[in-house]
Amino acid sequence: MRDQPPLLVRAVWFLFVGWWLTGLWLAAAWLLNLTLVGIPLGIALINRVPLVVSLKRRDPPVAERTTESYSWPVRAVWFVCIGWWASALWTAAAYAVTLTIVGIPVAVWMHARLPFVVSLYDY
Repeated sequence: MRDQPPLLVRAVWFLFVGWWLTGLWLAAAWLLNLTLVGIPLGIALINRVPLVVSLKRRDPPVAERTTESYSWPVRAVWFVCIGWWASALWTAAAYAVTLTIVGIPVAVWMHARLPFVVSLYDY
């Protein structure tokens, strides 16, 4: 695991910047995901949500994957039929849980799973 900022720094970041910036960040990501050209940038923004909300860096990728990824056509159909609206609900719920303070660990978990909700993209 990479070095993380101290918990106190992360808490101060959340209190003064993270909680409101995350709302704007998620709204921009979701709106970008509604456009064909904006999807790559929207997914990139989604992947950085834990960093924005609490300065939490992603763990390095695991060398061996135990799960198989979904094919591109399956992921595209999922996004068109389900992912775009399910991600809006998931994002709203994750942000609401973030604002409860005690729910921050659950919110960070939800933010980390947002790419899967959007397009079945598994890390």
